[in-house]
Amino acid sequence: MSIHILVVDDEKELADVLELYLMNDGYTVHKCYTGAEALDCIAQADFDLALLDVMLPDADGFQICKKIREKSYCPVIMLTARTADQDKIMGLTIGADDYITKPFNPLEVVARVKTQLRRYLHYNGAVSKPEEPACAYDIRGLTINRGSHKCFLFGKELQLTPTEFSILWYLCERQGTVVPSEELFEAVWGEKFLNSSNTVMAHIGRLREKLREPARNPRFIKTVWGVGYTIEK
Repeated sequence: MSIHILVVDDEKELADVLELYLMNDGYTVHKCYTGAEALDCIAQADFDLALLDVMLPDADGFQICKKIREKSYCPVIMLTARTADQDKIMGLTIGADDYITKPFNPLEVVARVKTQLRRYLHYNGAVSKPEEPACAYDIRGLTINRGSHKCFLFGKELQLTPTEFSILWYLCERQGTVVPSEELFEAVWGEKFLNSSNTVMAHIGRLREKLREPARNPRFIKTVWGVGYTIEK
C-alpha cells in the first residue's frame, strides 16, 4: 500500500531534503512551496499525513491545517522556527497532532512521521492484528471501540483525530486511576516526556470540547491538579 505524504515548506532545500528522506523510506511525497499550491493539492487528493510549515509567503500552516481538517483526520505535523508555547498550543488546538521546531534533524522528522502513521493506519484498519479482539468501553453514555476506531457520545459519533482517540482510549483503559501527564504523553506519542505538559493539555482541551464538557465540572475527563487526568468509575 502506497502511503501519501504532503510536504509544504517555502524553504525549497529543506522541502527537497524531507522529500528525499521520506522517499527513501518508501513514501509517496507531494511537495508544495506555497500555501496556494498546498490548498490546490488538498482539494485534488487525499493524504495519509501532512508536514506543514507554519510560515509561508502567502498563507500559514494553521490555515492549511484547518482546510485539511474539513475533509480528513490524517495526522498533521507542524514545522516551524517559532518556539513560543502559544504558537505550539495554537497549532495543537486547531487540529495538529505534533509540532517540530526548526532547525531539526530530518531523521527526527521521519521518526515522528512513522509514529503518527502507525497510530493512524492501525486505527483506520490499514494495519490489523487478528489475534487482538476488538475492545470497547461504555462509560455513562460515552462509548469507544478500538476495533472500529469509533467513538459515540449519547449515540452521536464524535470525529476524533488518531491522537485524540489514543488519549481517550488510554484513559478509558485506566478508568478509576489517575494517569500522570508524563505517562500519557509517553504512551500516546511514543517519546520521552520532556516538558511536554502543554502538548497534553492542548489535546485534552480539544477532547473536552468535542465531549461538550462543562469547564468547571467535566463529566468524563477530570484534572487532578499537579498529577494528571482521570475518568472516574
